[in-house]
Amino acid sequence: MTTDKISPEVIEALKEFDSPTIMNAIEKFAVRHRIKGYAGLDLKCLFPQYPPMVGYAVTAISDTTCPDPVKPDGFDELLDRIAEAPKPCVYVVQNVGHDRSRSCFGGDMTATALQYLGAVGFVADGGIRDCRGIGENAPGFQVFSSGLVVSHGQGAILDFNVTVNVCGLTIEPGDLLHGDENGLLTVPREIAAELPEKAQEVCALEKPLFEALKKPGMSVDEIKKVLNV
Repeated sequence: MTTDKISPEVIEALKEFDSPTIMNAIEKFAVRHRIKGYAGLDLKCLFPQYPPMVGYAVTAISDTTCPDPVKPDGFDELLDRIAEAPKPCVYVVQNVGHDRSRSCFGGDMTATALQYLGAVGFVADGGIRDCRGIGENAPGFQVFSSGLVVSHGQGAILDFNVTVNVCGLTIEPGDLLHGDENGLLTVPREIAAELPEKAQEVCALEKPLFEALKKPGMSVDEIKKVLNV
């Protein structure tokens, strides 16, 4: 688990850019393959109107479709983990139950409690519920999940601070996450401080291209030239 924190100024600067721009900026450093570091399209952003979420991962594995009660269910420990985690933090949970399509890892009460303790978001490899209630009771708290269900099931958090995989994205405890309506990605810490400047460069390079592509009467060859293809 990585424990060194990135400065609050860098965290705030990263929130100024959408996730595709941050991903494009990461590519400029060639620190990982282009097909790595982001979640699949089955992970959905529940509040696309919110600004980008940036925070450190607090990871767990959970089963909410087990037929028999498990005690303790781990929720009290989750609250302790969130309270003690570097801020801002994001709760990330992977489903390990047998019925992912009916799993539920939280709702409005969970989101409200986590936000109170300093979390800025919740990432679930499965379902959540109370979408409207989360928006009303925990405004600004972002949620990523694979869908909505009506029941909380019979939940048990089985372990914390473990490597998880959420919709194709491997997340280590303490990883820096960036997410918005486009999806979720991990931010390599070794380049995090340099990313805002690089992201600004990406935007500056794209602006004249968009302006050129909006000119009336352009031919296909002219469009190819603009796009350098």
